[in-house]
Amino acid sequence: MTHSIRFKFILFILAILLVLILLLNLYPVASSRGTMFQEKRSSLTSQASAVSSALAGPERLTEEEVSRIIGALDLDNFDRITVLDADGSTIYDDGEGRFAPEDLQTALRGETAFQTALTGTDFISSVAVPIAAREGLRGAVALYENDRDLARLLLTVRERIAILSLMIGALVLLLAMTFSWLVLRRLNDLTRSMSIVAGGDYAYRHEVTGSDEISELAQEFNTLTEKLEANEAQRRRFVSDASHELKTPLASIRLLSDSILQTEDMDPGTVREFVTDIRTESDRLERTTEKLLVLSRMDDDIQAVPEPVDLKQVALDTLSALAPLARDRRVSLASHLDDGCVVMASREDMERIVFNLVENAVKYNVPNGSVTVRLSQDESAVHLSVEDTGIGIPEEDRLNIFTRFYRVDKARSRQSGGSGLGLSIVHDAVTAYGGSIRVGNNRPQGSVFIVSFPRPTSEETGI
Repeated sequence: MTHSIRFKFILFILAILLVLILLLNLYPVASSRGTMFQEKRSSLTSQASAVSSALAGPERLTEEEVSRIIGALDLDNFDRITVLDADGSTIYDDGEGRFAPEDLQTALRGETAFQTALTGTDFISSVAVPIAAREGLRGAVALYENDRDLARLLLTVRERIAILSLMIGALVLLLAMTFSWLVLRRLNDLTRSMSIVAGGDYAYRHEVTGSDEISELAQEFNTLTEKLEANEAQRRRFVSDASHELKTPLASIRLLSDSILQTEDMDPGTVREFVTDIRTESDRLERTTEKLLVLSRMDDDIQAVPEPVDLKQVALDTLSALAPLARDRRVSLASHLDDGCVVMASREDMERIVFNLVENAVKYNVPNGSVTVRLSQDESAVHLSVEDTGIGIPEEDRLNIFTRFYRVDKARSRQSGGSGLGLSIVHDAVTAYGGSIRVGNNRPQGSVFIVSFPRPTSEETGI
């Protein structure tokens, strides 16, 4: 590809050079030759008219009289002079050169005829004008000139322009090749950097030099590489954490199963206790697997078709479903829900968001604590907040709580059956519908999660 770009670039420069050289060689020469032709026509016509006027004076044109008049005029620069009478007979003809017969006939008809041509080292010009007297047309005079000095001048100009064109062309071509080499070398370096990163070395960074478009491309490449490195690190961490999360309940299930199988005289109560523990670990394994599938669906950008969802009803259903868990944990539930808080989303996703937030608020609360769910709206957004009086979240952990498998208190999280995926699912679901989520401190203790969704228009909801 590099050679192809270089070839196309050089070919493009050559095409431009060819056009410029042609214009440089053709236009100045043609322009100067045209100017010289015009000046030669004016000069020869003027001199021929002067000769015609001189020959119109005598009553009768004879060879002797014509020779005398022409000899008195300064006509040494002409190679041939021819004088014809009105019948076309030659009266005077001196020198060498060829007149076009049609030009002589044109002059005998009372009109001026002029021809010029540049052939090699000869610059030939001829003019034929009528000789007019009072009594009428008396004949014609024709002048022929071969101006070799002017021809050499034109040839010299042409040769110098050609030499100058070649020199300019060679210089431009050299500069174009040098420029293309410099540019393509930088592109080759960038291509090699891409190959290194494509080989799996995401920590590699391309050295950026200059401030042109290639430098901007290299900077964008480094930015992309940084994101790839971060994604790769996140992927590896995710795989490691997922494996660990799945391995822990599986190891517990295997250990409990082996204990039952290897103990022949185990009493029924112990067996029942072990089977209950196996069931608990299986439920934990199932919940983790389900959450991983939800995250996978979100990562694949598989989103349900949005529909109007009444968040107040979702919050009431969630509080009703979590009431038994709250009683077991001795946590009171309260709500302040405004009517008409509708968002465009999937009801399943909204239920998942509210359920995870309220469930976490209950699980990580303190005995005799409380959880308060608030729902309100303004002109532009619908706001959902979940406040608890629990253990709270340290300031240094708030930036990471939405990271997958991240736990503030790992020991307590495992005891509560947490997998570190709930808040990550909430965050991804909220942002998928154009919303935002933030966390702060509750007063006097605990945490508060505030979720905001864009408020839909009546045209969107049909309400």
